[in-house]
Amino acid sequence: MKRVFDILFSFIGLILLFPFFIIISIIIMVESKGPVFFLQERVGINNKDFKIFKFRTMYVGSDKKGLLTVGDRDPRVTKVGYFLRKYKFDEIPQLINVFIGNMSFVGPRPEVRKYVNHYSENDLKILAIKPGITDYASIHFRNEAELLKSVKDPDLLYVKEILPEKIRLNKLYLNNPTIYQDFKIILNTIRVVFSK
Repeated sequence: MKRVFDILFSFIGLILLFPFFIIISIIIMVESKGPVFFLQERVGINNKDFKIFKFRTMYVGSDKKGLLTVGDRDPRVTKVGYFLRKYKFDEIPQLINVFIGNMSFVGPRPEVRKYVNHYSENDLKILAIKPGITDYASIHFRNEAELLKSVKDPDLLYVKEILPEKIRLNKLYLNNPTIYQDFKIILNTIRVVFSK
């Protein structure tokens, strides 16, 4: 049932948003050199790596300076990138991931391998289901970049405080992964994004 929902609505979304894809792609290419999409390796279902699609919001090579975005005005982020991130439009290309089957609309947000390496044996059960575009943690940590901006060592804060809470929220989702719960998470995500 969930896979049918994912295929149907990701396909509809890709068709309806195609003009939007074109407009954003042109703006990204005009503002800075580099590809339209940023493909990053993340950890998916069954602990297997996959490439996640995003609109590129940083200058090329910025990811080599750190995996975490710090503050809403991180100098690595382009002007259009700031707008795309603010309203989560940079996540729209993940409809491609949903359509091809390595992501779902709702599920634990996929982490990079560096942070999955901090998971305990018990935490790895999160990887038994497909990662998603949104989840409880995405809503709870909607201002994550601002939290990281306020400390000297963002990576340490992420590993010691943010990551454990994300894992807790992901396990909470695993306790009741229903279509009804997914629908509530999607509606809450939309509400949070556009209430900024």
